[in-house]
Amino acid sequence: MVLLRAVMVGCGAMSHGWLRAAATIEGLAIVGLVDLDATKAKALAVEFELGDVTIGSDLDAVLNATRPDLLFDVVIPAARRDVVATGFAHGCHVLSEKPMAETMAQARELLELARTSKRLHAVVQNRRYVPGIRRLRRFLDSAAIGRLTAIHCDFFIAPHFGGFREQMQHVLLLDMAIHTFDAARYLAAAAPKAVYCLETNPVNSWYAHGASAQALFEFEGNVVVTYRGSWCAEGLRTSWEGAWRLIGETGSVTWDGAETFAAERFRAPGELLSVVETLEIPEPSPDDAADGHRGVLRDFITAVRTGSEPETVCHDNIHSLAMVFAAIESAETRRRVEISV
Repeated sequence: MVLLRAVMVGCGAMSHGWLRAAATIEGLAIVGLVDLDATKAKALAVEFELGDVTIGSDLDAVLNATRPDLLFDVVIPAARRDVVATGFAHGCHVLSEKPMAETMAQARELLELARTSKRLHAVVQNRRYVPGIRRLRRFLDSAAIGRLTAIHCDFFIAPHFGGFREQMQHVLLLDMAIHTFDAARYLAAAAPKAVYCLETNPVNSWYAHGASAQALFEFEGNVVVTYRGSWCAEGLRTSWEGAWRLIGETGSVTWDGAETFAAERFRAPGELLSVVETLEIPEPSPDDAADGHRGVLRDFITAVRTGSEPETVCHDNIHSLAMVFAAIESAETRRRVEISV
């Protein structure tokens, strides 16, 4: 197996999950760490026992010194466009943290740069690699509840992150809801068409803007997707994956975002309400490739080695990003917004 060499740029809190996942991938070596604060990179190299890696605050210089195959982009969204473009200029395939770009214009620009450089650009949408999401998709594919008609997800958590998130505009939609939107797109196996969104910042919010949002999406195939979320809802919190209800022509399935599933479908007419029967949810399968962050990374590495495409390749992931920016536009204009890339 040919060794793939990677440089990681951005050595903040998110980098730990990246390095833990990278350590499980055979034939992958971290050869450089880059951060504006080089002391963070040095500390990370020691913590993860990376040995003789190149460390610096200048991405160009580190890429010139190491000539890696891959660039792992873990920077804040405002820096993403320049970091990805620099990676392409040095001949790297790039795996980025979400969101893919800070604006749709930048996302389109990165699509074109990936095309012209003939390099892969994929995005860490690790929620679609969660076992529960994979099991739901296999359940839908079995047609046990008929054709999908609606997806509903609730997300209510109150994290005190500190740092850049608490100063972001549209923080919930940009930094967290994109996970749900991408997972909904995966479950629906259809394209989003339009959205109406209401965004608020509740009086108890410690975020600068947009800690709560409700969005209603129209998808192809007459599928409706609703999202209700808050990052300042204290008490009775959902899981980080949200609480899901999927409705089909003949039944429904719920998932609490953790280990609990329930499904029922129509069995016979009743006097007022139908008689229903309980359904079993598929057990986890090795074919699900459901390893969270490691699943995304493994998919990306396999694509680099084989010339295939990872699930979260940029020209697919831009559709999830488009859902976010359409929701933001709807929230700002208080009108229905059509979704396009």
